[in-house]
Amino acid sequence: MAPNLSKFVTRNNALAAAGATTAALWILLAKRRRNHLNLNRKKVKKAVEEEVKYFISEKKENKIKAQVDRQFLKQLGLLLKIVVPGWTSPEAGFLLLVAASLVARSVCDLWMIDNGTKIESAIVAMDQDLFKSRLIKFLVALPLISVVNNTLKYSIGELKIRLRTNMTRRLYEDYLKNFTYYRMSNLDNRIANADQLLTTDVDKFCESVSDLYCNTAKPLLDIGIYVYKLSATLGGGTPSLMLGYLFLSGMLLTHLRRPTARLTAGEQKLEGEFRHINARLITHSEEIAFYNGNVREKATLLSSYNKLLNHLKKFLKFRVLMGIVDNLVAKYFASVVGFWAVSLPFMSRSHSLSSSKQGERSRLYYTYGRMLVKLAEAIGRLVLAGRELTRLAGFTARVTQLRQVLDELNQGRYERTMVVGAENLQANGGKFIFQNNVIKFDRVPLITPNGDVLIKEISFDIKSGMNVLVCGPNGAGKSSLFRVLGELWPLFGGELTKPPRGKLFYIPQRPYMTLGSLRDQLTYPHSGSEALRRGATDKILIEHLERAQLGYLLEREGGLDAVADWLDVLSGGEKQRVAMARLFYHKPQFAILDECTSAVSVDVEGSMYKYCREVGITLLTVSHRKSLWQHHEFVLHLDGRGGYTFQPMEEVTEQFGS
Repeated sequence: MAPNLSKFVTRNNALAAAGATTAALWILLAKRRRNHLNLNRKKVKKAVEEEVKYFISEKKENKIKAQVDRQFLKQLGLLLKIVVPGWTSPEAGFLLLVAASLVARSVCDLWMIDNGTKIESAIVAMDQDLFKSRLIKFLVALPLISVVNNTLKYSIGELKIRLRTNMTRRLYEDYLKNFTYYRMSNLDNRIANADQLLTTDVDKFCESVSDLYCNTAKPLLDIGIYVYKLSATLGGGTPSLMLGYLFLSGMLLTHLRRPTARLTAGEQKLEGEFRHINARLITHSEEIAFYNGNVREKATLLSSYNKLLNHLKKFLKFRVLMGIVDNLVAKYFASVVGFWAVSLPFMSRSHSLSSSKQGERSRLYYTYGRMLVKLAEAIGRLVLAGRELTRLAGFTARVTQLRQVLDELNQGRYERTMVVGAENLQANGGKFIFQNNVIKFDRVPLITPNGDVLIKEISFDIKSGMNVLVCGPNGAGKSSLFRVLGELWPLFGGELTKPPRGKLFYIPQRPYMTLGSLRDQLTYPHSGSEALRRGATDKILIEHLERAQLGYLLEREGGLDAVADWLDVLSGGEKQRVAMARLFYHKPQFAILDECTSAVSVDVEGSMYKYCREVGITLLTVSHRKSLWQHHEFVLHLDGRGGYTFQPMEEVTEQFGS
């Protein structure tokens, strides 16, 4: 039995060893596979982050300097002139109302300290009649104190709203002047998230200004009142010690808080970029869905969010550390210094309080102790107001950058990454000449905003009545030609003669439908009342709809005043015909039709072109439809290699056949 048992044990040991070896190999292979997958994930993540650098602020750009210094004070002063136009403005009145409310609140605090002490002394003295009279007096005053407190809240809230209103109106006045809104997103690449700046950042800037005003004015007022009251009774040593602590602690905390402004500006910037990428997903959702690109877009969004998340975590750690320091310096150490300061006159044998009775000293200590507590609180709030100041520096830098970019764009200057060799191009080297009934390109180069030269020089002359068909391959410069003509892109050279603004109309392939009624779609950008002043009665607008063969919309949608989401309600062809009816209403000298009838039948298209000729609208058409040749007298052909031809339609038809 023993040899068999020995063999059995040996065999079991061998099986166990083999099993252990297999398990170890399996664990090793699983670990290697997991490491390999993690490595692949890291590579994919790194690749995605590299590809979305442009959208998550890895691009080269001017860093925003945000800190409390002389430049910040200068920037803040310029912004304050916008939100508070003058000392006679309503905003200045609300600033005074806030100040008056703060004074009234401080007076109420002093009154409550004094009368609260009197009520408690009556309780200690067991004088029931005196207690009742003082308590009734206290109760009668409470409604007035409540009114004072809520008047302060109202004035602060109204002040914030008015400051934001003034800043928003001023920024939108610059943003929507001429084509600045277009140039900011298409020509200049300094600001990629103007919506974030115009909404969230402006709101936070105005809120921070209001809060800083209150958080500094009230403590300064309290400090002045309590220092005077305490100095008159306890001498100058106690207040001086507290003010000295205020000075030293303020210097220390101001130095430690310096990164707050930069971190605040960085947070707002990353928040704006994260919103920008989400907006891109919404704007291009259809194309992304067709490509089944949700996984890739998720990686892009999470890459942007992770960068924001890392910044938020870093900022949170900094705020927690600063919160610990703030509590120690502005609250707890201030209380210790306060106890020490208030003890000085009571512990001194030479002070007049030493000769007072114990009960009187207790009452005085209680009264002035409360004042000293209020003084310590005021000093703490003033020290902590430095934190709000550093946050304000971040918002000030952001809003100032927006104003600077708006000013430069309105002056025709923009900054953009240029192609190699285009750094010396002068964006406004050409000259615009405004003249009715003529479009003339005289040695005008077609150059994109980033300096890519499409055509070195182009020259041609179009007079009213000369309908021109513009054709050529994709990327030849057809849209670029119209952007230069519409003053959207800079003119790098030559002379461009064109009608004044308003006499040149542009209709794209996908026309814009505004919010509002059917009447608003026809008269855009004019309002209904403005169109009526220009003589556009309902009868005339209905005739324009019928010319575009859209008369049935009146019955289907409920008339000219029907309101709907026209981008969804109308089909592609209907939107294009609404845009043509809009053209009939405006009746400009020249119209640029950029594939704007591609979804319209040939017969309807022909009738609309004939009407344009009848009313004297000269057309520049981009289209590949041969049926439109009969409506044009000239052809501008861009070959896509930097060349072009401008010739009569007869020569083209002879060359290619009718």
